[in-house]
Amino acid sequence: MSVTSTTAQRADLRNVAIVAHVDHGKTTIVDAMLQQTHAFSAHGEVEERVMDSGDLEREKGITILAKNTTVFYDGPSANGETITINVIDTPGHADFGGEVERGLSMVDGVVLLVDASEGPLPQTRFVLRKALEAKLPVILVVNKVDRPDARIDEVVGESMDLLLGLASDISEDEPDLDLDAVLNVPVVYAAGRDGRASLEQPANGSLPDNEDLEPLFRTIIEHVPAPSYDPEGVLQAHVTNLDASPFLGRLALLRIFNGTLKKGQTVAWARANGELKNVRISELLATKGLDRVPAESAGPGEIVAVAGIEDITIGETLTDPENPQPLPLITVDDPAISMTIGINTSPLAGRVKGAKVTARQVKDRLDKELVGNVSLKVLPTQRPDAWEVQGRGELALAILVEQMRREGFELTAGKPQVVTKTVDGKVHEPYEHMTIDVPDEFLGAVTQLMAARKGRMEAMANHGTGWVRMEFKVPSRGLIGFRTKFLTETRGAGIASSYADGYEPWAGDIEYRTNGSMIADRAGVVTPFAMINLQERGSFFVEPTSEVYEGMIVGENSRADDMDVNITKEKKLTNMRAASSDTFENLTPPRKLTLEESLEFAREDECVEVTPEAIRIRKVVLDANERLKANRARARA
Repeated sequence: MSVTSTTAQRADLRNVAIVAHVDHGKTTIVDAMLQQTHAFSAHGEVEERVMDSGDLEREKGITILAKNTTVFYDGPSANGETITINVIDTPGHADFGGEVERGLSMVDGVVLLVDASEGPLPQTRFVLRKALEAKLPVILVVNKVDRPDARIDEVVGESMDLLLGLASDISEDEPDLDLDAVLNVPVVYAAGRDGRASLEQPANGSLPDNEDLEPLFRTIIEHVPAPSYDPEGVLQAHVTNLDASPFLGRLALLRIFNGTLKKGQTVAWARANGELKNVRISELLATKGLDRVPAESAGPGEIVAVAGIEDITIGETLTDPENPQPLPLITVDDPAISMTIGINTSPLAGRVKGAKVTARQVKDRLDKELVGNVSLKVLPTQRPDAWEVQGRGELALAILVEQMRREGFELTAGKPQVVTKTVDGKVHEPYEHMTIDVPDEFLGAVTQLMAARKGRMEAMANHGTGWVRMEFKVPSRGLIGFRTKFLTETRGAGIASSYADGYEPWAGDIEYRTNGSMIADRAGVVTPFAMINLQERGSFFVEPTSEVYEGMIVGENSRADDMDVNITKEKKLTNMRAASSDTFENLTPPRKLTLEESLEFAREDECVEVTPEAIRIRKVVLDANERLKANRARARA
């Protein structure tokens, strides 16, 4: 931004992002802020976690997209005025890091939320590092202080250690970082679910002594600087997010840094490729609570949406046509995981009525995803009907495939792979820093599991509460399919999370799955008779009467190698009456795999067929003889 000698401030405005690890209560505390500033009408129906608007966000209980809302605060700390607080709710998953980076480019301060029992976790570190690199002031909120296992003192200490460690790391690259300011962090103690906050530390496991969130609002107003701008500067508005409206088409969400934006105004649109184009703002929308309302004009520091520019994308600038001064583009970390997504090529393709099956439809949908998702890349492959999609992590890619499935697409998704780099002639792969919390009886099982995936332990701490915290450095590909196995080993009690930690030389082969697959050797319908005869050989993914085809994986073999089976075999019919008719009570129920579990289960020569009604795993080469030839060729190579 161009800086001149005069800067002014918008005292009636604050822009703040709420950052935290997954499930530490960000969205719940935003709910409470909206409730207490009367953002909802008195008779309005309000649901919980109102900011998690997507179906997948509600099902998984995580925030996937960064969203903004506005609260109008007129409480005691506002001195009789109304202060507009723009709140950006960001995801806690490092897989959606592109969303976090975008969110931080819109704000002047950060509220860091930490669970009073779990303390700062890897994703906390990830988002906090981004905030410190952007030189944003931080407010620490210790949430869920009423948890019976709260340990407030230790968590505040751990958070300060984390801040100090990150600040000293960053100060090597940023010599002008003010370490005193970084560590002079105000602490607010809160119970988001009850809508209470206090500056006084409560006893472990008890509620804050204050009845509402007033101390949190006061801290935000005092510690987050008001947006500053140059009163004589030309218009500069940065596109930080995109949305769509059924009536207005594409909406661009902007943070205005300088100047005023008016409805009907003609502005210069500075595109990512460097060209300038004059466009007219056909509609200007401001946020009020959770709704967008039409506005006539918006000034510096405000976050607004504009309509009328069809191809605008994230990171571009709207500026003055006479004296254009574009802002720099938003930079995002490189993708670490890739997956091949193509059209459905199985014999059962196109069976679902109204499904989208053509290559053009799939490509258009991937291009549409690129518009709003800055951390994705789509690259061509050798085949015209398949593309390589690169993202931050397997969760981000699995969510994309799941969203497309729900929109009626049929796809083939390959096993997630890592994106490698060549450094000094050697292949380097992405690594992650993994933090695992488990009850101490599972210590050995988890250590063994991580060792098999080439993870090296870097630290271990036992708080004496029966839980152990371990930190590992592990190749990103070692974590593909890790979560299901980890939850099985720890009987669902373990908590694991990680963040990207640079590139290191290739770690060698990793054994993902010790069991082979059971593969259908012919097309047909699954019969109970065949399943009863085969069930000692392994576990099934299909149930009686399901339709199968040659090369489809119908179960997991109990041995290491693949096995072709006839799962459509029928009982020989004779005119003799059997003494005992077939009993199906002893048929073991099949395992129903979700999309994520299917992607984890698939090996390199397998892929996942995804349709709106079914998820099937299959071999890439369906014909058994062709597969044999391909395996021999691979062994020779």
